[in-house]
Amino acid sequence: MKIFVTGISTDVGKTIASSIIVEALEADYWKPIQAGDLDNSDSHKIQSRISNNKTKIFENSYKLNTPASPHLAAEIDGIKIKLNQIQEPKTKNNLVIEGAGGIFVPLNDEETIIDLIQPDYKIVVVSRHYLGSINHTLLTIEAIQNRGFKVAGIIFSGSENKSTESLILNKTGINCIGRIDEEPYFDQNVIKEYADLFSDNILALEKSKI
Repeated sequence: MKIFVTGISTDVGKTIASSIIVEALEADYWKPIQAGDLDNSDSHKIQSRISNNKTKIFENSYKLNTPASPHLAAEIDGIKIKLNQIQEPKTKNNLVIEGAGGIFVPLNDEETIIDLIQPDYKIVVVSRHYLGSINHTLLTIEAIQNRGFKVAGIIFSGSENKSTESLILNKTGINCIGRIDEEPYFDQNVIKEYADLFSDNILALEKSKI
């Protein structure tokens, strides 16, 4: 199973959600493009938050120095991101793939994050509650569907907002994998608790036809 984790914007909790899914499945992890924070990258954060011994963290295809949109970070580094240079790592294990920002974050002048998604990926959207998040969530899901893909599940991030959550779920018909609360910190114990809590819904992704 290959799970692509995307979000409705930047800083909505994709890496935390990825950590939980990785831990629940003891899956491998790959972030194709890392822009900025190379000494404390999302790959480093995943490694520090999981407690299983099976997960393998694969190298980024692109490591960019500037914390900015990949196309700009690449331009500053004097390179251009090319899709044919982004090769999915081979593994017999489940693989969690984390995008950068939202699905229309540009990689170059032609392509965006959504162009990384392959037909065999199960897409999980992370939605964080803020003013405008309903619109951003529905736009993200519709854009994915317009490309011929289906969203396998939603993870909500932040304090509970029953009205927002029920509206999004009812309008889209997509299953909720779970909600990540506002925690004071996320360490191995907290991630393991969420992994156990979400486990059944994450495992159900494998059986879904999406």
